[in-house]
Amino acid sequence: MGAQALTSVERPHPAPPPEPAALDLLLPSGRLRAHRSGSPRGRLAVGIPGISANSRSFDYLGERLGGPRRQLVAVDLRGRGHSSITPPGTYGWRRHARDVLAAAAQIAPPPADVIGHSMGAFVAMEMAALDPGAIRRVVLIDGLGLPDLLAVTAIIRVVRRLAGPSRSADAYLDRVRLTGAVTPWNEHWERAFRYELVADGSGVRPRTDPVAVLEDMAYGSWRDPHALWHRLTMPVLLVRATQPMLGGGGHVVGAADRDRFLRTVAGAEVVEVDANHYGVMTHPATASAIRRFLADARA
Repeated sequence: MGAQALTSVERPHPAPPPEPAALDLLLPSGRLRAHRSGSPRGRLAVGIPGISANSRSFDYLGERLGGPRRQLVAVDLRGRGHSSITPPGTYGWRRHARDVLAAAAQIAPPPADVIGHSMGAFVAMEMAALDPGAIRRVVLIDGLGLPDLLAVTAIIRVVRRLAGPSRSADAYLDRVRLTGAVTPWNEHWERAFRYELVADGSGVRPRTDPVAVLEDMAYGSWRDPHALWHRLTMPVLLVRATQPMLGGGGHVVGAADRDRFLRTVAGAEVVEVDANHYGVMTHPATASAIRRFLADARA
């Protein structure tokens, strides 16, 4: 019994990670809400979410990358989460890139590291085109070129959650889970989707504006992301999800784009993770690869 008691003392339950600190950044284009993990005195890495996601989609990475020497500050792009909703015609990758550059400059002197997931990867590449001197290193998480049609279909299933209210937060979360795209479902994704909700009469609705999301989808339909690759003059890491979006298939970054990217961008690195487009954001291999890449002393 004594040995058992000693074992229980030696193995306490770990304390939950601290909640990321909320920041409000006032820009000429509107207000951006952001969340910081780690010390305000640490080297800045900026997290840019996907097309309908928000800053809390970076919580898992923030818990593992933020610390005394690094701060990960993830943003709600305009029209998402708790950031400003601005008029139609004010969105698009380049405008978001200007926002994130301005936000990063408010938080810490340049250069900053940039981590973009999905559409956030295209915004990160636009940042590199606009102001390469402001960026030290770029991480592209499963966003690079032209996704498979089946992958686009799966993303649209998740975006459809923005249409209309739900009777409760749990019912809203069920709508997302039933798409089958956000897998594995875990507390981090639940937190991210709950964060975007606001009470609406007898139920809840997302704060994220579907018009903003649709405008960015339209922008992406005519913009060729391959044209941005040659603007990546700093060290770049591509984290590619190897599992399809759904059982029937569909990759956001296909093998052909991966190989073309490596031929085009000198010195680019690729790490492949056994997850799908959403699961890659909460996979330990993703956090490990980014931590190593950002800590590399060569730049």
